[in-house]
Amino acid sequence: MTAITDMPDLPRAARRPQIGNPVLRWLRTNLFSSIPNSILTVVLLAVLAKGVISFVQWGIANAVWLTPANDSSACKAVRGLGACWAIIPEKYRFILFGTYPFDEQWRPALSVALFIALYYLSTRRALWRRELALLWIGALALISALMWGGVFGLSFVSQDRWGGLPVTLILATFGLAFGFPLGILVALGRRSKLPAIRSLSVLYVELIRGVPLVSLLFMASVMFPLFMPSGFNIDKLLRAQIAIILFAGAYLAEVIRGGLQAVPRGQYEAADALGLSYWRKHRLIVLPQAIRHVIPPLVNTFIAFFKDTSLVLIIGIFDLLTTAKTAIIDPAWQQFSVEVYIFVAAIYFVFCFAMSRYSRSLEATSGR
Repeated sequence: MTAITDMPDLPRAARRPQIGNPVLRWLRTNLFSSIPNSILTVVLLAVLAKGVISFVQWGIANAVWLTPANDSSACKAVRGLGACWAIIPEKYRFILFGTYPFDEQWRPALSVALFIALYYLSTRRALWRRELALLWIGALALISALMWGGVFGLSFVSQDRWGGLPVTLILATFGLAFGFPLGILVALGRRSKLPAIRSLSVLYVELIRGVPLVSLLFMASVMFPLFMPSGFNIDKLLRAQIAIILFAGAYLAEVIRGGLQAVPRGQYEAADALGLSYWRKHRLIVLPQAIRHVIPPLVNTFIAFFKDTSLVLIIGIFDLLTTAKTAIIDPAWQQFSVEVYIFVAAIYFVFCFAMSRYSRSLEATSGR
């Protein structure tokens, strides 16, 4: 058999360098790669341009920005042609703080600023220490003192007068703060080897996830007081908070359980080989990896619950969306509801977009 000699390598054609503006190259590749794609791109750009031009004309060029106090005549003159943004400075205090006493509205405003400061500090990984938990406890105690009053010379304000953005932040913050550890416990319970704990966890998750949040709020508002001892009454805001915590815990439990299933079996075995107890194994080894796997769905759930707080309207709690709806009952301004809803939507967007951006950065850094 004759040996096969190696053939000499043939010269390869030199790769043609890509010449041209990178922006044009990206447009050609992604938007104008074929005739159908080019036609679709042109049509969508035309529709988008038409929408942007119409909004600029309505919302900026022909808009009314300021009017005399409680005078909507200038807005009515341009109705249908321009926006009436003058309703925002006219009604913003009621939209943001509801029926809270007018002269005391600096207290809920300061509470909102404290919430935002806590959120910002909690995003700094260098501050993830025990001191941060103590800071949260102290700040929440200060927020409670500001909202309720009755201490430090502040007049007492009952929860029936609370409303607007502080109520939305309270329901969302406490709902997620208590719902997240509850979800972890339930997720671990569903994977427990003890039949009683596993059955109770499955029953809780399936029961809560099988009904809408509206029904839980009705149950908390109407049925829950019937199970309390005679003379013992719980404020409806606390009842709504309990319903939101239970609802959030059930949904977060399923998300976290998915993360637990994604952790390789070898991690459990390695933790057992080190002699770690059940709780130390999950706290130090398993849960950090599980949560890193499910950061996107966790944040998606957080954003959904932040928006779902608006459902407390059905039990008479004045959250941000409810105060916005109430603000346009005034006959002088009720024709300009679109501007109010855009203002409220911008507030929701700022908070939800901030959570989304932070989740992306946290996912990128946690994988390093």
